[in-house]
Amino acid sequence: MTDFHFYEPADGHRLPHDPFNAIVAPRPIGWISTLGADGRRNLAPYSFFNAFNYRPPLIGFASQGRKDSLANCEATGEFVWNLVTRAQAEAMNASSASADADEFTLAGLEALPSRLVAAPRVAGSPVQFECKVTQIVRLETKEGRALDQWLVLGEAVGIHIDTALLEDGIYQTARAHPIVRGGGPADYFEIAEDALFHMRRPA
Repeated sequence: MTDFHFYEPADGHRLPHDPFNAIVAPRPIGWISTLGADGRRNLAPYSFFNAFNYRPPLIGFASQGRKDSLANCEATGEFVWNLVTRAQAEAMNASSASADADEFTLAGLEALPSRLVAAPRVAGSPVQFECKVTQIVRLETKEGRALDQWLVLGEAVGIHIDTALLEDGIYQTARAHPIVRGGGPADYFEIAEDALFHMRRPA
């Protein structure tokens, strides 16, 4: 029989590090660029990020606390998601610093103009989604107690893809060498071609 470690989160996990993030992993990274109402640039990575709908394409990230990305999305109704590659891992990490500074400058990154939103894109990122905010939801516990956690959902109204990542019109996921967030305080994974396998849905 399997020996399970069981715990009720409300009572603590009784482990050296909370395993929740490591279990729900790897997770895509929400590298979110925004503009403040005053035109100031902001760039920050979020490990709670994913896609939620095909048509229209909806993505979302969750902010723990009222951070600049959330405030900017509330003020302008726009953001850009930038794909993080292995080559930009260190810059992405640098942009996570809690500093009263332009994170593009802080991380040594150039910006590219967007077409449909005012927020800039990250130069060197091979894929960017220009998004319009559709919902901002304050998360709650099962008892209905409001948390200091906010889910920002946006519709991708403009998508940029480096054509080098397309083969016969099909996007090649591993070709960009994207990285994803693992568990623990510092774990990341790179998506590589040798991890690929094929499995079609049953008819």
